Amino acid sequence: MTKDVEVAEHGSFSAKDYHDPPPAPLFDSVELTKWSFYRALIAEFIATLLFLYITVLTVIGYKSQTAGGDPCGGVGILGIAWSFGGMIFILVYCTAGISGGHINPAVTFGLFLARKVSLIRAILYMVAQCLGAICGVGLVKAFQSAYYDRYGGGANELSTGYSKGTGLGAEIIGTFVLVYTVFSATDPKRSARDSHVPVLAPLPIGFAVFMVHLATIPITGTGINPARSLGAAVIYNNEKAWDDQWIFWVGPFIGAAIAAFYHQFILRAGAVKALGSFRSTTHV
Repeated sequence: MTKDVEVAEHGSFSAKDYHDPPPAPLFDSVELTKWSFYRALIAEFIATLLFLYITVLTVIGYKSQTAGGDPCGGVGILGIAWSFGGMIFILVYCTAGISGGHINPAVTFGLFLARKVSLIRAILYMVAQCLGAICGVGLVKAFQSAYYDRYGGGANELSTGYSKGTGLGAEIIGTFVLVYTVFSATDPKRSARDSHVPVLAPLPIGFAVFMVHLATIPITGTGINPARSLGAAVIYNNEKAWDDQWIFWVGPFIGAAIAAFYHQFILRAGAVKALGSFRSTTHV
């Protein structure tokens, strides 16, 4: 069986049946002159707006339906998880060809660390995502003003009985699952080797979001997306939501960084490639 990483006797690599895209430059000012770049920013803004609108509306609707004491009222935690996972599936499918379908600063950060996007694109994507999240939750409050503040505004908060360390750990692991799935689903090696198996990349990404929500809704309400947490905190503007906000930024960014390192340097043997390249230059 051939392998994509084989260092030959003199430090050269064997031929591969797939091609990795070249690393994105750290600074790429040329992007700022292209309409496709601004189109991608608009796509990220609108996608995150729609994501927050549908999901937060689902959360508030569920809480209002169960407020009378009926535990079987509303869609339940399972329905909330489906709302988040389903919207990610839909929106990634719609925007992948335009912006890459990040819809999450943690995903953008992980892809930046893997040199899939430039620093300029990463920063402006995060800004667009956060603004979109704030506008999306703002629409929810405008349409559900009678229920919004009463039922928590869909804000992420650490649940009673859990320590901040537990909440942080849940966010790290949950985001790792998501970003690791993003890398695996979009890996050009997988596309080449498993071309006989039709895999729609947004599907496993949406399922990852769904599964993580099932596990961590009882702990933190499930962030794994700093824009989602920030948008709800800004509009709800509750002291507890702001006190816990750091968990929903530090945790996802750490989880994304670990996922990027694991996929790029362990599974894809980036460290071995770098070492082989270094050795080959010493023989020249």
